Amino acid sequence: MALILIRADASPAKGTGHIMRCLALAEALRDQGDHVAFVTAEITPSLADRLTDDGWDHYAVTGDDPAAIQALSSRLKADALVVDSYWLDADWRAAVRPGFRAVLALDDLADRPLHADLVWNPSPIADTLPYDRLAPGAGLLFGDAYLLLRREIARAASGPRLPLADRDSILLTFGGSDPAGLTVPVVKRLAPALPAGIHLDVVAGGSNPSLDCIRAACARFAGQVRLHVDSRRMGALMAGAGLAVTAGGGTVAELAALAVPSLLVVIADNQAPAAADARAKGWASVIDARGDRTAAADAVAASALSLWADLPARTTLSHRISAGGIDGRGAQRVAAALRVRLSA
Repeated sequence: MALILIRADASPAKGTGHIMRCLALAEALRDQGDHVAFVTAEITPSLADRLTDDGWDHYAVTGDDPAAIQALSSRLKADALVVDSYWLDADWRAAVRPGFRAVLALDDLADRPLHADLVWNPSPIADTLPYDRLAPGAGLLFGDAYLLLRREIARAASGPRLPLADRDSILLTFGGSDPAGLTVPVVKRLAPALPAGIHLDVVAGGSNPSLDCIRAACARFAGQVRLHVDSRRMGALMAGAGLAVTAGGGTVAELAALAVPSLLVVIADNQAPAAADARAKGWASVIDARGDRTAAADAVAASALSLWADLPARTTLSHRISAGGIDGRGAQRVAAALRVRLSA
């Protein structure tokens, strides 16, 4: 059994996606017999509670001083390190590297030396990025086969689902922190225009700085809008949705595994390649919301209503996603690759 530290952060500014995809990997590591501990410099209270509730060891470090994790690793006798961060620079990575038998970098940007033995990037353009220079000699875990899906999503993907024509809900989620602030304006535009009998399931993180405003907006449309805060039922919500409206990011892979027709809303530069790939494959409609928020909310609501009204189009999206063959075992493959590296 190996002891593996996962270094990742979550905040309203940084979002919650790094911790969430690391949770998928942590589950797979624990399933193969390893011990996992999370190490954070920033974490939202709701995610800290989730780590505790789910039985994960969690250590807090101050800032980005490499000495902090070096001391922790030495005290715990850690074997491996997983780093998922846009903010930890090449100097930090070089400083901590000698303290571990293996380092896995979860990366989306390819903008710094990684000092890693394994590099994970499921982006469709990962093999065009300069990882031969940024992580020379590293094993490369690229593509859909390595998508990190949490257990609840994988279980929902393998279970029975209603036909699209029988589903009566639209799922709306812009991530745990919604940094673009789109949830409220989209709810205000979309909810009153929904057909009778159709519900809007809104998912928000408990540490979202706009949560009070989101609650108020959803309460205006009680009966049609259902708010889910820090939901542990994302798999069921996705499986029951006839359409998902979501920001790009890890949620895209989860929806694809469940073959949910989706409207992807690009709110950050790093989301654009995956969204463009999904559109090119015919898996989703895409809106670029990196400009004016009011115009973006108008476009999102209008596109969602149009797509909801077009069942044949949604059915085509769902069938194309199913043909893509995402099997939900990416986390297990990444965990196995790390074990092989530790055994070398």
